Amino acid sequence: MRQESDQAETERSSPRHAGGSAVARRSALLHRFVVPTFRRYFTRHMNALRIASWGIPAVPQQGPVIVYSNHPAWWDAAVYILAADHFFPAYESYAPIDAAMLKQYGIFGRIGAFGVDLESPRGAANFLSAGSEILSARNRALWITAQGRFGDARERPLGLKPGVARLVERAPGCTILPLAIEYSFWLERGAEAFMAFGEPLRGSELLNLERPARLQKLEDELTATLDHLSADVRSRDPARFRAVLEGRAGVGGFYDGWRRMAAALRGRSFDPSHEGRHS
Repeated sequence: MRQESDQAETERSSPRHAGGSAVARRSALLHRFVVPTFRRYFTRHMNALRIASWGIPAVPQQGPVIVYSNHPAWWDAAVYILAADHFFPAYESYAPIDAAMLKQYGIFGRIGAFGVDLESPRGAANFLSAGSEILSARNRALWITAQGRFGDARERPLGLKPGVARLVERAPGCTILPLAIEYSFWLERGAEAFMAFGEPLRGSELLNLERPARLQKLEDELTATLDHLSADVRSRDPARFRAVLEGRAGVGGFYDGWRRMAAALRGRSFDPSHEGRHS
């Protein structure tokens, strides 16, 4: 009875009833244009996007996908876009964002973002309605910053919002993937972005749990993935990761110009990276 009541509330609050639909607004053509733009922007400002060798996602052959993650920084949106393009190219990807932010950056609505207000009952109902529509097709993926707010990657407990646990009731055939994200400075001027996917979960299996236990299971899986990733990040060992994207190494400007000239005078090739400064 409670799920039927939830369904009725969702239908009344549906964004389709309000004249909008995340699926209808998404433009595949614009998305193809935006992804390279994000790739160039990322490599200009960050040193690298790295994925843990053990954290390559097990992408299902078919069926909708929910990717849920922690939310450590503004860069998470770029990580979503780049990871979706790299690891889930056959999927249409969508993501909820703050409704006020969507009004300010309307272009995101054309590449799969939809606005929600998770602080209100109506906003939560809109989130479930949009999620139901997205997950009704086998070739769609829904990416969720499940904390619903910015939080340090070391924060425990993560405090996931309950919406991610309720979505599986609308899409029991979905695959759920935890995604851990962390940022750190290693040797270069730019920061490193790190990611790792956890073990896939089946929606039909999660439905065997009551909502509180289901949410706790999702939180436990993401926490374990984050802990594993953080240990690798602290090791500062690039061999534990695979580079998804790499930016331009070095400091640039006069400093790198001087290093380049010094290397030429010695008859050596110039390596702009910090480790190559004595070459």
